[in-house]
This record gives sequence, C-alpha cells and structure tokens, in this order.
Amino acid sequence: MTWTPDQPIVAIKDVHKSFGEVEVLKGLTFDVAKGDVICIIGPSGSGKSTLLRCINALIPINEGSIKVEGQEVHDPELDELALRRKVGMVFQQFNLFPHKTAIENVMMAPVHVLKQDKAEVEEQAHRLMAKVRLQDKEQSYPGELSGGQQQRVAIARSLAMNPQVMMFDEVTSALDPETVKEVLFTIRELVEEGMTCLLVTHEMGFAREIADHMYFTDNGVIVEHGPPSTLFNEAKDPRTQEFLSQIL
Repeated sequence: MTWTPDQPIVAIKDVHKSFGEVEVLKGLTFDVAKGDVICIIGPSGSGKSTLLRCINALIPINEGSIKVEGQEVHDPELDELALRRKVGMVFQQFNLFPHKTAIENVMMAPVHVLKQDKAEVEEQAHRLMAKVRLQDKEQSYPGELSGGQQQRVAIARSLAMNPQVMMFDEVTSALDPETVKEVLFTIRELVEEGMTCLLVTHEMGFAREIADHMYFTDNGVIVEHGPPSTLFNEAKDPRTQEFLSQIL
C-alpha cells in the first residue's frame, strides 16, 4: 500500500513498551498529519521520550503499530537508515562529535552515511548553519560553543538529512534561560515553514503558541488531549489540572 499525503504521516496504534517488569507505554494511539505540530507534555517518567525513540526505531515496541508514511517502523525488514532520513531527532544532549568543527558535524551523515557529493553537502551545510544563525561559528568546535549554539548545530545536523518529520526531545531542558530562546526561535521558524514536528517539552508558553494539538501523558497513557486553548483553559481530568497548576 502506498502512502499518500492525505493519510497520517505518523500513525501510532495501541503501542505498548515495557522495560523488564515496568510497562512504560500502555496502549498509546494517535495520528500526526503532515504539517502538524504535536506537543507531548506530562510528568517525568510518563513515557514521552520513550515514545519518540520508538517512532525512530531506536528502541523496539512490545506490541501495537507505528507507521511513518505507511511503513511499519518495527517491521524486521525495515531499512532503518531510510526511516532516520525521514524522521529527524534532536535530543536533550547535543551528541556532537567534539573533535569535529560545527560544519563538519552537520556534513558527516550526508557524506559518510548517505554517500552524497561532498561539495553539494558542504553547500547545504553552509545554508543550514545560516538558517540556525551560526554562519560565523562554522569552524568552531563544540567545546567553544554555548549549550544553545551546540543545540542549534544539532538541529542543523538533523536537517541535513532532509527529514519529513522532526522530533525534539526536551531539547531546552539542559540549557540556561538565555540560550533557550535561541533554540525555540529556530524551532519556531521550522514550524512556520510547515515542518511536521513532534515535541516533548516543558516549555508551556512555547507549546501553547506553536502546537496544533497537545497530548498530556501520565503513567504511560494519554490522559487528555486537544488544542492548546482547550487543554490549558478547560482541562477536564484532575491529573491534567494538577500538572498544569504546578507548571503554569
């Protein structure tokens, strides 16, 4: 069956995931349409980051189905490289190669993994460094950059694979408040350009501003979901109300 853009770009159905005896995801189901911005919020340990890693096939699921552009992510025949080209992921930790300059970090996967032409990759890397407003830091090493600058290099590196979907896993939680703004600005620009985004975030003001739909998860289940205006102003479940009262 071929995927068409009117179908969900990411379809999650009854996903369960356990680590040993601990069930972390208990039957999550939702769809992401192309161009959607989905924010997943909830207390620590509620399975948010695990879900993103399952979508990217970084960890296997126990049961259920995750499809990206119609392709079952946990099919044993899956081409994981093809999946990771489609679904970019930016983590809380920047995971940059310390011995490579910023622009070399951006170029590595397209050159070494995708075997693309180095001159073309370099041209694209210059564009991406400008896009994240770090064109003057191309030759800097990660250790010479602030946390926010490193995170923006990590975003550029993910964009170098030309993904259809970008996932952000608490990308600002390790940053000081000043550099958080730079990273959120970069993500906001991607959203404005129509990139499909899934964000696990504690930045509620930002989520309210950019999300089309929000999911509040607790203890491995979706407790409540809806557009930000509904979730923030008319939350019905006591767990949602309590969580929002603590962080807003």
